[in-house]
Amino acid sequence: MLNDVPKRLTRSSETTEPDVREDEEQTERFQDIIDLLLAAGYFRARIKGLSNFDKVIGGMTWCIESCNFDVDIDLLFRENLTIGQKISLTEKIVAMLPKMNCPYRIEPHQIQGLDCIHIFPVIQWLVKRSMETREETADFVRSFALSQFHKKHSFVQDSSIAETGKENLIKSIRLIKKSYEPRRLFKHKDDVKREESTKFLGTVLEYEAPLYSIKIASPSAEIASSDVKENENKEELKEKENTDQLTGNLAAIEESSARLSVVAVGNIVGIQAQEIAKVTEEYAAMSISQPVEPSGTNSSAALTALENQRAALQNRVRKLTKEKDALSAKHLELIEKLNESRTKRQAIERSLKKAEEMDINENDSIYKRLEELLLVHDGLKEQEHNFREQCKSDLNLLKGKLQEIESGTSEEEEDRLKEYEQQKEALAKVRLQLAKKNRAIASLTRQLDDVPGRSELTQYQRRFMELYNQVSAKHKETKQYYTLYNTLDDTKVYLSKELSLLNSIQDNYNEAMASTSGKEQFLKQFDEIVAGVKRNKAKVEKRCADEKNRRDALSRQLVTLIEQQRKYVAAVRQLTIECRKNEALLAQLRDTYSKG
Repeated sequence: MLNDVPKRLTRSSETTEPDVREDEEQTERFQDIIDLLLAAGYFRARIKGLSNFDKVIGGMTWCIESCNFDVDIDLLFRENLTIGQKISLTEKIVAMLPKMNCPYRIEPHQIQGLDCIHIFPVIQWLVKRSMETREETADFVRSFALSQFHKKHSFVQDSSIAETGKENLIKSIRLIKKSYEPRRLFKHKDDVKREESTKFLGTVLEYEAPLYSIKIASPSAEIASSDVKENENKEELKEKENTDQLTGNLAAIEESSARLSVVAVGNIVGIQAQEIAKVTEEYAAMSISQPVEPSGTNSSAALTALENQRAALQNRVRKLTKEKDALSAKHLELIEKLNESRTKRQAIERSLKKAEEMDINENDSIYKRLEELLLVHDGLKEQEHNFREQCKSDLNLLKGKLQEIESGTSEEEEDRLKEYEQQKEALAKVRLQLAKKNRAIASLTRQLDDVPGRSELTQYQRRFMELYNQVSAKHKETKQYYTLYNTLDDTKVYLSKELSLLNSIQDNYNEAMASTSGKEQFLKQFDEIVAGVKRNKAKVEKRCADEKNRRDALSRQLVTLIEQQRKYVAAVRQLTIECRKNEALLAQLRDTYSKG
């Protein structure tokens, strides 16, 4: 009876699995979670060999990684993790969800216990977020691929749009050039004499250039020495005085006054030498603000200026003709290239039309994959270019440092050695502190590992029950051996007494029967022996009755204890049922509060 009790306890403890709720609603929610993960693209949920925990936690980590969120946590997931790794992974996921602005809250023990009612909305939100992220990346990759395609290729229907765009671009460029062309705002007075050294500066001032930003190149400016700086300062003062004097001799041009355009200058270049004098007189008359008749010296100076201007314009015309010829050659080359690209584009369009007619649109996935690979290829090229530039800059920096080290003095080396020793001592101190921290962490981890978990406690309970059964069986066996030995010893004592009594009777029988007195004495002794045997028998019977009464009392006590054990098991079962009901009611209350 006693041996059966621990066996029943061990069987009941083996069958119960804590922290896992199994009911119809949980199974339905778990199936919904698997369907969601499969619809999102996590096909590992179909593998039958994986546990339910691995499917759920693997799907959550996959969704978080596909959300393209900047994660500062190592969400490393492997199959068949240990209990500690599972706990750390669930804690990391729970800490990551608020950073991703997840509207739902969940605890690590709910994930470990597969509380699918609370896990389902979290996975639903993660799947929605991952699908939105993938759509955004797909749109970005598609737009990038189209932009790269339109850089080198175009369609027939886009040619008119491109031509109008080019015309608008040319118009805007012309407007910008016209708005930024040089405009003359001032002019010299006629009664002022101009020297050759100040003509350049005066001409620049007429077009409103900065007064003191212009420096005429001189041999003194090229010599960098302390003696020449004083001369340069004197020259700068002279230049400032000259510019101030020139600005005083300038007169503003009225807005209504006529200006000589570039077209007029071009026409002047083509006029013969006889007509240049007339044009110069007209130009001088238009440029004078006050009506004063020009003298002979002014007309000759204007004529020489116009001749110089004519020569400059002729040189410019020659240069522009050369540039025009070069641009026309380039234009022809571009037209040939454009014709070739148009023929290629027409061939590509014909092939595309044929492909559309043949319904080869089934290879969209392959095209998308090729686009993704091209995008990755471009990114790798850019990374390679950046890496090479970084390597070059690092190489130059290291070369500079090497030259500085080679050209450095011994004092700098000593300072560096002192600094190195100080840094070394500081590093040693930091390492000692780190070692202390590591020892403290190791001791804390050992203390944490010494605290057994629920599964370890159940295993300990099983092992203790098995050990208790073995000890009780061994104790019972030993007790039986002791009782057998005691009974055999008692029977041996009684048999030896009986044998000695029979031997003494046999030895004294002949002598006692020889006389009447000896016979009477022998009978008395025999009666005393019989009375002693009866007394011993009575004692043994009394002892046997006492043992029987004790056995009956113990059996009745055992029956009452077994009945109490049955009541205890029933109460524990009822308590577990009520606890599950309480958890369900608490979950409903949380849902109502969250919805409210």
